[in-house]
Amino acid sequence: MIRINKRYLSNGRKCLANFGKPQNPPIDPTLHMKIQPIVRTGETIDIKRARLVYQSRKRGILESDLLLSRFASKYLNKFTMEELDEYDKLLDEADWDIYYWATKNFDVTPLPDKWKDSKILKLLQESAENKEKEILTMPELDLSDKQLQ
Repeated sequence: MIRINKRYLSNGRKCLANFGKPQNPPIDPTLHMKIQPIVRTGETIDIKRARLVYQSRKRGILESDLLLSRFASKYLNKFTMEELDEYDKLLDEADWDIYYWATKNFDVTPLPDKWKDSKILKLLQESAENKEKEILTMPELDLSDKQLQ
């Protein structure tokens, strides 16, 4: 005699009803959660640059990784501490927001007032235009002794 597990059947029906994809819970519009950025104190300018290079390369979304890592490679070594602080605050924003602001796609994600006069965002927008029509790839990491210390 073959025994059929009712639980197995009910799960199978659920999967079939959603074409094998897991069910997503309903979205609760009353829930708002944003993780507050870490406040870093006492960072030297070299440590801050190294951290920002890493955070520019490892965003989690390939488009943002590519855009921000190329920007970081081009500009971070020239930035003052104040400019690095502004870039650091920009990186605290959501990846897709940064991407749409950099590509001036404000219909998808409107630009908040706090970024409208940002020198750093304007540089990022110019970089995103890719006027040279380069094939974009991730820049090589600088593994010099200075960077590793």
